[in-house]
Amino acid sequence: MYLAQRKINGQTHYSIRESYLHKNQFLSRNLVDLGIDPAQYIVYPGGNSFYINESVEEQLIDMDVYLENDELEDIFWHFLDPDIRRSIETFRNRQKNLKHRQVPSAKQTAAPSEFHIFDQRRILYLRCGRTNQQNIACVPHKLFQVLTDKSRDEIEQMFMEMEKILAVREYKTYAYVIFNLQDFFTQWFAQTAPKLLEQKAVDEHFVEGICRLNSDLAFWGGMETGDSLNEYLVRYAVMYFDYDYAPKSFIEEYIRTFINSRRDYRSSFKSRKANLEEAGALFKETPEELKKMTRKDLVRLYRKRIQKLHPDKGGDHDKFIKLSRAYHQLLRTKT
Repeated sequence: MYLAQRKINGQTHYSIRESYLHKNQFLSRNLVDLGIDPAQYIVYPGGNSFYINESVEEQLIDMDVYLENDELEDIFWHFLDPDIRRSIETFRNRQKNLKHRQVPSAKQTAAPSEFHIFDQRRILYLRCGRTNQQNIACVPHKLFQVLTDKSRDEIEQMFMEMEKILAVREYKTYAYVIFNLQDFFTQWFAQTAPKLLEQKAVDEHFVEGICRLNSDLAFWGGMETGDSLNEYLVRYAVMYFDYDYAPKSFIEEYIRTFINSRRDYRSSFKSRKANLEEAGALFKETPEELKKMTRKDLVRLYRKRIQKLHPDKGGDHDKFIKLSRAYHQLLRTKT
């Protein structure tokens, strides 16, 4: 069992779900709807003790689901009163470590071929911070064992939780690495300084990569897929297009200057005026209105327009790329 979350009308809704094996494939199903506040199911009888409302276990039993030790505690752990959580966390971790040493895990027998390469890249970045993943085939398989015996839905929920460790400045680099965009470029700095590449080409490869993954039935493993971008991939589109790479270091600035001094450099926009006129045509706003917009207004307008231009929704691929580039250029002018 695992805790799942989903945005509905701007609010996060929680539920308990289960991965189960069906015809040699792990699928998922909803067990208990916890609403927007799972903490309401935690009962505090006194002191540092607590238990989960019996109604949750009764619903699980009605679905022929029987709990193992601490399963419900694990699911509700982050919603526990912070003071009580701190007071029992050390003891809880000690007990879990003891069980882990005493009980051999069946998951250690999983074959490397079971792990999708996209999942491997995410694990390698989140666990090790590796941006250069050319030798990913040499990484010990044990690192990826956390992916075994899980449905695609449970795996994606797990990654949503793991990605909370990312700093905002890492978002775009993370998306660049996990979609293996560096593999499309031969420049020596493609692995470590993607901001120095021609960004139009990088954008195009990202869109192609995310669309290809969206239609990869083997990756989704039994989950329903549609014509629009899967909700689990939307966050990567946001990470890539709504954020920029980390601020440039001195050495990166030096490299950029060196590169530009030895080739015919063409700016993305010929002038600020041309920039605003082209952006105005893409956003269907006058240059004056774009100047007046706050950062928040620009983000809201961009998200509205990109929904219509997204290739998965029948939009124009070239306009989609141009809109994203114009948006990032304008975003730098907003405070």
